[in-house]
Amino acid sequence: MKKKILILGGGISKERSISLETAKQVKNTLKNKYKVLQCDLDKNFQSKLKTFKPDIIFNALHGRFGEDGYAQTILENSKVKYTHSGVLSSALAMDKVASKQIFKKNKLLTPNFFKLNNNFKLGDLKNKIKKNLGFPVVMKPINEGSSVDVYISNEKNLRKNLSKLRSYREILIEEYIGGREIQAAILGNRKLGVIELKPKRKFYDYKAKYDLKSKTKHIMPVNLTKKNLDKVLDIALKAHKILKCRGVTRSDFKFYQNKFYLLELNTQPGMTKLSLVPEIAAYYGISFIKLIQLILKDASSNK
Repeated sequence: MKKKILILGGGISKERSISLETAKQVKNTLKNKYKVLQCDLDKNFQSKLKTFKPDIIFNALHGRFGEDGYAQTILENSKVKYTHSGVLSSALAMDKVASKQIFKKNKLLTPNFFKLNNNFKLGDLKNKIKKNLGFPVVMKPINEGSSVDVYISNEKNLRKNLSKLRSYREILIEEYIGGREIQAAILGNRKLGVIELKPKRKFYDYKAKYDLKSKTKHIMPVNLTKKNLDKVLDIALKAHKILKCRGVTRSDFKFYQNKFYLLELNTQPGMTKLSLVPEIAAYYGISFIKLIQLILKDASSNK
């Protein structure tokens, strides 16, 4: 009998459309070898779970309520094995302040930062930035993915960019690091590989990731010495292990003055036609279906 795979996609985050595309790609890839059903994490989820009785749930959700521990809690209660990281790992990785504190504690280089709530005075904030970080700074929500609502701010556009983030209770103010955009992928304890990105835009933001017209250049093999290539993969694997992740993760780095700055770790990277992890895997001889099967195998080995 074919194994039953329930593919969970959609959700209610700002990344819903990307999640649906990931779910679609996974479904189309698996449908000839497995019995598959795609569904959303909505009021019909539990009934579909009972009637379909899956062997494994492939979690293709992205963003808030999908990769921050919320969905994982529901999946834990279902008693069905599911892909990607568990409750605590997902929550810590999604919380950019918590994860960066853990990175710093474990001697992983990450840009300096502080947390800001929406009850602040602009003058005080400017002084704090000048004293602790210096301009420009990166501003972003603490718990969004896919570079949603990320802005690079100087003194002139600080007020304008802050107004765009007013809907968030807390945001992260982070030291801006120049240099090269490097991404490293891990699957279980395996170092999948590294890719470099050269966006036409100011940085690798949401539009650069998902808009075909953005013309972001993807570079493999990455022009790094073997020592630096090994180093960035070692850091990515260490971050993966520190947060006790499972399945596949992608760590985002800036490479500046011969140092790798770990920006964040993504516990549920996209699996769309423009996604980086499948591209990295393909370059190293791992087909898309093989990649998905490895992710499924990793899930099935976790009790």
